[in-house]
Amino acid sequence: MNGHVVTGTSSGSTRPSRQINVVLRGQESVQGAAAAQVYEPEPQLAVKPLPSVDHFADIQKELEPMVGMDNVKSLVYEIYALLYVSRMRSEAGLFGGSHVYHMIFKGNPGTGKTTIARIVAKLLQKMGVLTKGHLIEVERADLVGEYIGHTAQKTRDLVRKAIGGVLFIDEAYSLARGGEKDFGKEAIDTLVKAMEDHRNQFVLILAGYPAEIENFLLTNPGLPSRFPIQIEFPDYTIDQLVQIAEMMAKDRDYMMQPQSIFKLRQHLMQEKLNAMFSFSNARYVRNTIEKAIRYQAVRLLSQYANSIPGKQELMTIRPEDLRWETKA
Repeated sequence: MNGHVVTGTSSGSTRPSRQINVVLRGQESVQGAAAAQVYEPEPQLAVKPLPSVDHFADIQKELEPMVGMDNVKSLVYEIYALLYVSRMRSEAGLFGGSHVYHMIFKGNPGTGKTTIARIVAKLLQKMGVLTKGHLIEVERADLVGEYIGHTAQKTRDLVRKAIGGVLFIDEAYSLARGGEKDFGKEAIDTLVKAMEDHRNQFVLILAGYPAEIENFLLTNPGLPSRFPIQIEFPDYTIDQLVQIAEMMAKDRDYMMQPQSIFKLRQHLMQEKLNAMFSFSNARYVRNTIEKAIRYQAVRLLSQYANSIPGKQELMTIRPEDLRWETKA
């Protein structure tokens, strides 16, 4: 897993209990005296009790239903563990440290990057790192202006809006596509400066295709070191995509017939093969389910022109409800 903050932690569902061991330190004998050593407990620092509220509980409720993404869930828990232990260290009089939480999300479309960004923002707010925990989602058009100086101003304005929260830039690599004279470079330079000027006041998350993001980080020598947390968002497997489809249907009080699931599985296998680099994963599945619901509504109105379908029929997505546009 890339960019992990803490190693050796639990992935989240079962967390180890904390245990404090009291170690007794013996006094050294003076000038070789034969007196027996006397052991006294080392005086402990007064530690303030931590909040009784489990800040991770709400986050865990959002993460658990998400299909797959084990490495991402593990990373989110590691961030929580680091923040919790840092607070324990500070309250025990130890150096808590000042950590940087800017992140890189690498993955194809529809792999959950934006959803996880929102969850991370919420977690950082609950743990006191961010004051608001809101998410500002932008792309190249929101940052890049039309004339010299315009880009810097637009970028600074968005950073100000993100203070206390997360600035999430999707397809961030597009900022570097225009070359040296493109205004995208001005946006990158402004962001690098903002990360210094507003240290620990906001978190910047850059997202995009893995290869393009790697090339993007090479455009400015100050970029790679500023993003200590980097995480890969793998494509979903066919089984996971089918599971996501069934969950999306269930959330809307629909259910798919076994024949419908079989038809969807066959289509996803072919679609993923044909669109290896442009397949939109869960986003494609969501669009498919929403189309099927529309087609089901049209079918029911046609079949029950003079009557009302039963509850079971209203819930059922049949194979004929699953349709896709024929590509040339």
